[in-house]
Amino acid sequence: MTQATLQGRAPSAPGLMGTALMLAAHGIPSLPLRAGKVPFGNCPDCAGNACGGRPNMKSPGPCQCPGICHAWAAATTDPAVLASPAWTAAWRRAVAVAYHPGGAGLTVVDLDNADAIAWARTALPATRTVQTTRGEHWIYRGTMTSHNAVRPGVDIKSTMSYARYLGPGTGTLTDLPDAVRALAVKEPPTTRPAPRFVSMPARSGGQCPHRTPVFLERGIVMAEQRITAARSAIHATVYGVFLAVLSRHGRCGCLTDAHVARLFTAAQAKGETARHCTEAWNNARTTLGL
Repeated sequence: MTQATLQGRAPSAPGLMGTALMLAAHGIPSLPLRAGKVPFGNCPDCAGNACGGRPNMKSPGPCQCPGICHAWAAATTDPAVLASPAWTAAWRRAVAVAYHPGGAGLTVVDLDNADAIAWARTALPATRTVQTTRGEHWIYRGTMTSHNAVRPGVDIKSTMSYARYLGPGTGTLTDLPDAVRALAVKEPPTTRPAPRFVSMPARSGGQCPHRTPVFLERGIVMAEQRITAARSAIHATVYGVFLAVLSRHGRCGCLTDAHVARLFTAAQAKGETARHCTEAWNNARTTLGL
């Protein structure tokens, strides 16, 4: 999960607290899950949100209640809490251990079926992978807002969310890519006809100041591949790819008409019109303030 290797398989019920303590030692906030693989209900003082919802379930941070309250917000790395009498009683009833990815500086891309896994293998960089009951968790270093159903069979779990701990997984953690962040971005509606595509003017001498030209070429190739691999939600996929490319290279002046034309060509090969490509590109630029 973190750079330190976590040993062992997913635990049986008697070892759940021990697993939580092991995770805590590696800086991973954890919590017990009850039958149905859901968090324990709030304590009487917090039931029905009577406490005002600490931390009001609208911002990240630990739960201030001594009980196991407020779902993901109860996750902790404090061994005194994890082994307290209230939590010990909960561990006896628990069926699994969960953790708060955002609290550990991680993002989990939850792939729920074979189609989602096949998509990820063509659209996302390889990273640590954990087998789940029906699919896989792809774990990246970095945090973002959690989102469900960003595409068929794909959820994003990071801040203000929890994921089941199913073992250490295999592979090396890689940094959270723009391609995952773009999945959570919804294309804003077009309120007026978008202008025709205008070339990106070169800045800083026309050379990307933060990476080599090889990095840009690799990014364009990956963007083309992601568009080509899309099986559904083509419109949203194209916009997300444009947004990801512009977020990385839109301000440094390294994009040329030839690069943009390649992205437009890939999108049109999937059935997008030239007009939509222009609108999606300009909407992405507007979103990023370019």
